[in-house]
Amino acid sequence: MKPNENYPLAGTRILVGRARHQAGSLSASLRSLGASVIEIPFIEIRKPQSYESLDAALKNIRNYDWLILTSVNGVEAMWKRVRKLRITGRNLKHLQIGAIGPATKKAIVKHGLKVKMVPEEYIAEAVVKKLRDKISGKRVVLIRAKVARDVIPEELRVAGATVDVVEAYETVVPEKSRARLRALMKSSRRPHVVTFTSSSMAKNFAELLGNGTGNSPGAGWLKDVQFASIGPVTSATLRELQMPAAIEAREFTMGGLIRAIVLARYSENAEY
Repeated sequence: MKPNENYPLAGTRILVGRARHQAGSLSASLRSLGASVIEIPFIEIRKPQSYESLDAALKNIRNYDWLILTSVNGVEAMWKRVRKLRITGRNLKHLQIGAIGPATKKAIVKHGLKVKMVPEEYIAEAVVKKLRDKISGKRVVLIRAKVARDVIPEELRVAGATVDVVEAYETVVPEKSRARLRALMKSSRRPHVVTFTSSSMAKNFAELLGNGTGNSPGAGWLKDVQFASIGPVTSATLRELQMPAAIEAREFTMGGLIRAIVLARYSENAEY
């Protein structure tokens, strides 16, 4: 099916690998543009092995000046513990709150809190740039996944802040996806585009396609497949994995990723 202005992704098969509970909105948006969407999660969100550090930070939240949240998952994980510990909104009102992007900000605001800072670019380096001159002598709590880059805490400490990094959830490889993904990529119905919204997703995709020992995919599995990245950090990870991104969002959001895919696919198919 040749694409048109109303359905620019008509005839395009797109693989969405977000965690199952988060894939819906991205998939729906792509389908509304004519894409055929396949959902196989590359990532699974789990509770941390212990809530000890998160609970301790929340019980002592009045001792912090800044709270930084880097994902919607972090917001929701934190808020479950806030409710569990019966911490009131009044205990959080004094905080200056930073969110790494609009989706994270929306999740925070939903719980009745104000967001002081959202960087122009939705990556760790931009958070540091925005806060560097504001946090000397301040106490900062960073709530995030178990495995994440250390750019924010390291650079804020250099700028004079005391930073506590707190694990709120962990991301793991969903083993149930391994057979489905390998079967899809070996078939004639392999996707034209695979979407990646984080470095963890890129690493897990490579792991799922391997055999558990780090072996690379079989010959031809990635033929004619384009990788679409939400931003430069994820693109860098894809390059390291020898799966360079053919498509990269200019605005590091879901909307930006969709627009980049539409531009790339429509331009490509319009030539025929």
